Amino acid sequence: MYTESGSMVSANKVFETMPERDVVTWSTMIRSYSRNKMYDEALSIIREMFLLQVRPNEIAMINMVNLFADIASLEMARLVHCYAIKNSDIGSMDVRITTSLIDMYAKCGDITLARRLFDELSQKSIVSWTALIAGYIRCNDLKEGVKLFVNLHEGNEIPNEITMLSLVLECGFSGALELGKQLHTYILRNGFHMSFALVTAMVDMYGKCGEIEMARTLFDGTDERDVMLWTAMISGYAQAKCLKEAIDLFVEMRNSGENPNEVTMVSLLSLCADVGALDIGKWIHAYIDKQGIQSDIILATTLIDMYGKCGDIDGGCHIFKRAPYRDICMWNSMISGLAMHGYGEEALELFSQLEKTSNIKPNDVTFIAALHACSHAGLVTEGQRLFDRMMHEFGVAPKVEHYGCLVDLLGRAGKLNEAYNTINSMPMKPNTIVWGSLLAACKLHKNLSLGEIVVKRLLETEPHNCGYNVLMSNIYASAKRWNEVALMRTSMKDIGIQKEPGMSSIELNGSVHEFIMGELSHPKIKEIFGMLAEMSMKLKQAGYTADTSSVLLNIVEEEKETALNYHSEKLAIAFGLISIGPSTPIRVVKNLRVCDDCHSATKLLSKIYGRTIIVRDRNRFHHFKEGSCSCGDYW
Repeated sequence: MYTESGSMVSANKVFETMPERDVVTWSTMIRSYSRNKMYDEALSIIREMFLLQVRPNEIAMINMVNLFADIASLEMARLVHCYAIKNSDIGSMDVRITTSLIDMYAKCGDITLARRLFDELSQKSIVSWTALIAGYIRCNDLKEGVKLFVNLHEGNEIPNEITMLSLVLECGFSGALELGKQLHTYILRNGFHMSFALVTAMVDMYGKCGEIEMARTLFDGTDERDVMLWTAMISGYAQAKCLKEAIDLFVEMRNSGENPNEVTMVSLLSLCADVGALDIGKWIHAYIDKQGIQSDIILATTLIDMYGKCGDIDGGCHIFKRAPYRDICMWNSMISGLAMHGYGEEALELFSQLEKTSNIKPNDVTFIAALHACSHAGLVTEGQRLFDRMMHEFGVAPKVEHYGCLVDLLGRAGKLNEAYNTINSMPMKPNTIVWGSLLAACKLHKNLSLGEIVVKRLLETEPHNCGYNVLMSNIYASAKRWNEVALMRTSMKDIGIQKEPGMSSIELNGSVHEFIMGELSHPKIKEIFGMLAEMSMKLKQAGYTADTSSVLLNIVEEEKETALNYHSEKLAIAFGLISIGPSTPIRVVKNLRVCDDCHSATKLLSKIYGRTIIVRDRNRFHHFKEGSCSCGDYW
């Protein structure tokens, strides 16, 4: 009763005080923790059950298999499969367990083994057909999935609503828009009842595939709507980063009398985190508290993520400290938030606290977050020690992402040769992110010779990547090698590469204002340009000299300074100065890394105007106050 009503705390209290527990009790707890996404607790229950030598029945086995499918753990999937084979007498309903295993292997990415199990089934049900076809779609083998769907018809099996629901959902998961459209057509032609669940799945699929207009057409064509349908449409807008549309639909949902649930709130908060809309995020948080919406572990983690990504790391810390339960995702979110704000030592302290918890162990994501924290704070020795401990103490095999963090750590610290040697000694092939980290370090430390070696490796793999071309152009421009800059620009033009425009946004009264260099469409553009002129004058009076090294054009210095003056973050800061009261921080979100000139200028502007300016760029947060930055000029 407690688990069905979502009160896992009360359920666990009853469970802990039971003098005797049968297999049904254990199975109920495994299923309930899994349903509530409390995966660490579910795994802990399974360990305890086996330690007490409680033998799982068929239902318990299926609950365990479903759990391992949800967490996509191939290692655990194989273990539970072996156990099922060795204890085959518990599998009297062979089709049910085997079908669960097929679904589990597909979700863990091993479609070959899923197919083998399917082929060995003596009696195939529509459920097993559905599990395998959905698995092929999830693994992006659409051709084989369609072939199997045709075979399903030839075998005189008839797809039911659950089949179509599962396949449409997987198309959304995999971004298989064309197949999703074909399934939509099949559903209409074959007279399937358009239930809430099926319409919701299609709205969800179109939203995830970026067809937001089609999703809205389906939504508007439905007379009756439940909370899941409203949430699917709001999630579609969140996926497309359409903040205004998502909030407007949320208000419409409330006015219609439909109460949102925690899934609705997670979608809205995730969108606020993406666009840096702190005020709206706070308003949603207040709404959650006022309406008494149950803050499960996922919602709490999303709140922590939102506050961290919107620049209010203290708000995230407050929620983390109050959380009655913390899974590894919540710990990772908090460590990542601290890392993003440059609080390396605090992130490592939190990691130490995590080590002391008995039932939760750091995973590969935890180490990525902690290594990022070391990188952004310049904690080279600590980062190298952590990388070593990850392998030898915690038994976590380093992935390419961990090596990327280590290369970034060494590169930022100026240890370019050591970073290069690390790449050459990697047990797997380095990807473009690893090489890109080293190239960024070459730009930072103006190492032209190594930069040329690195960019050659990068462009062999991704010749059309704009970022790497621009980075190398920056390195050449810093060295005043204008012929090479011109060659890079000509090469980019010849193969159709366009530099990603810098874009900055700022939130004001629940609306997000976006700025792009050279765009004059903002209704307050005259006032913004007036403030830019004032900012430029006061910067010069304060002794500021523009850093023109980031301008990739061989033009006179005066023209370079003019170009720098209209960078998107300066437009956003100017708008903030004329629109936001002096006691409120100016918060800017930028899609690219802050350039050296804007960083230096913003430090001075924070002192000149006595304002706190918080900038989130592609890599991290910069808190500018009284002429200094929280990054310590290390970014």
